[in-house]
Amino acid sequence: MTSTVAKDTLRETQTRSNRQLESWLYTLDHQEQPLIQAMRHGLLLGGKRIRPFLTYATGQLFGIPLAQLDTPAVAVECIHAYSLIHDDLPAMDNDSLRRGQPTCHVAFDEATAILAGDALQTLAFSVLAEGELNPNAQPYRIEMVKVLANASGASGMCLGQSLDLAAEGRAVDLYALKQIHRNKTGALIKAAVRLGAYAAGDAGVKHLGSLDRFADAIGLAFQVQDDILDITSDTQTLGKPQGSDVNAEKSTYPALLGLAGAQEKATQLYQEALHALEAIPYNTEQLEVFARYIIERNN
Repeated sequence: MTSTVAKDTLRETQTRSNRQLESWLYTLDHQEQPLIQAMRHGLLLGGKRIRPFLTYATGQLFGIPLAQLDTPAVAVECIHAYSLIHDDLPAMDNDSLRRGQPTCHVAFDEATAILAGDALQTLAFSVLAEGELNPNAQPYRIEMVKVLANASGASGMCLGQSLDLAAEGRAVDLYALKQIHRNKTGALIKAAVRLGAYAAGDAGVKHLGSLDRFADAIGLAFQVQDDILDITSDTQTLGKPQGSDVNAEKSTYPALLGLAGAQEKATQLYQEALHALEAIPYNTEQLEVFARYIIERNN
């Protein structure tokens, strides 16, 4: 498989994810209300659906049909969408563009955007509590809720955003930068992989250690590549303002290691991800190709 094939696979996942996300949105009452419209804007604005892909690919690794992976895939993307809506707010990153479109608080208003993010967060747990799972995964449903909750809150994504905001305008060392990224970006990527494993029941749980190491490596590689693209890409390609990290005076891997050093770091993390997959006695090709795509993508 090549990076082109990886993009094609992501597009297939994107199509499926969008269909599933939309179907859950339609279960909500008051479809005409600005709140639901803002949720739809934030959830269906676009995006590669990387986290659902990881859930699908991990579950499929153990032979679980796609239809029995929709529940965790939808749940993790609802959390991701909520986080983007809140990250873009004036009190956070104050961005006006997301995926080439107006951010939620620009398209609607700040209060509606906050509520839309809140509602998407709670929708994620409704989906995970109520949605279909493989019979082998049923004993792990509460564990899946726990995984997503821990990755989303003060032990994961929210902590990372808080650390990131605190670091603006001041220099941080590589250890502190790693802690920011492990939590802000990496925690939810790791949760997506873990949800796919739990969705496979005992077969997936048996290999959580190797999958965690894989997810830790690609989660950090994803953010390192984001830091690189903030310098090397452009606003049209990124779908968000180019140079926003520099303008916000954020510490980044290129700032600390230089551009070449950051690129070398991404490659090192890619190799770590591949090494972790070697311990799993299943066909890991989809995850291997995805890891390569992470460090080669241009947006």
